[in-house]
Amino acid sequence: MNDRIVVVGAGGMLATSLLHHVTTAADATRWLFLSQNDVDITDARRFASMLDAARPAWIVNASGYTNVDGAESAEDDAMRINAAAVGELARQCAARSIRLVHFSTDYVFSGDSGRPWREDDPAAPVNAYGRSKLAGEIALRESGAEHLLIRTSWLYAAHGRNFVRTVLDRLRAGKGLRVVSDQRGRPTSADDLAAMTIELMERGVRGTIHAANAGETTWYDFACAIRDEYVPGGAVEPCATIEYPTPARRPAYSTLDLARLTSHLAAPPRHWRAALRDVLAILSAARD
Repeated sequence: MNDRIVVVGAGGMLATSLLHHVTTAADATRWLFLSQNDVDITDARRFASMLDAARPAWIVNASGYTNVDGAESAEDDAMRINAAAVGELARQCAARSIRLVHFSTDYVFSGDSGRPWREDDPAAPVNAYGRSKLAGEIALRESGAEHLLIRTSWLYAAHGRNFVRTVLDRLRAGKGLRVVSDQRGRPTSADDLAAMTIELMERGVRGTIHAANAGETTWYDFACAIRDEYVPGGAVEPCATIEYPTPARRPAYSTLDLARLTSHLAAPPRHWRAALRDVLAILSAARD
């Protein structure tokens, strides 16, 4: 076995951020990024062939079914990708002594806590997406693979489809937004999550850990922060969840506890507002 790190899900938001971080690193040649066209994690035979050919020390699974509302009408697809495929991937890694990094979500929690959710709190998802991610977590733990399971929340970046870019597109077009003001969590920059992931890998952290930017907010206040930094004066109106029905129910409070994360990092995670400013600066430079 060599020291290669294989990232599956290349082209996705998190994998792209990982690629940005390692491109100029001294050990960049260790990293191999594979898209779904290169290897589909739901194709067990093809995935096994890749493992035998690449013989990596690590697999970083940055792929997954991420359409929260779509999962309500396609739960079988979400389960196939987020649970069954993850379990098979993990078993194959275990059989070859390959370490596995996998990502999960704050949406495995019910949302009815009075404090931030700790890693060992009981999971009780309220939507199909959360159920599929929880099933994947269980399959990973049962596989026997040496793993790092990272739960994160409200992920965004200057690239890919995400809340920040959706808000900006509407504000630039002169369209108003109504955004829910009674759901709280931690917005997380994919770039910051990528950096934290690499540091956790290098420090030998294993098991389940929550990784997100510091601070908490509502979707409405998050949208207002985007507006104030980029399109001052844009129309953003608050509304209650009940006034903005979606196919998937969202947890009202999904803030993740970051105590374990902070204990393993050289510096505490940045506040979400600082991370947001960096992402908006990238978008502004690209626009100019």
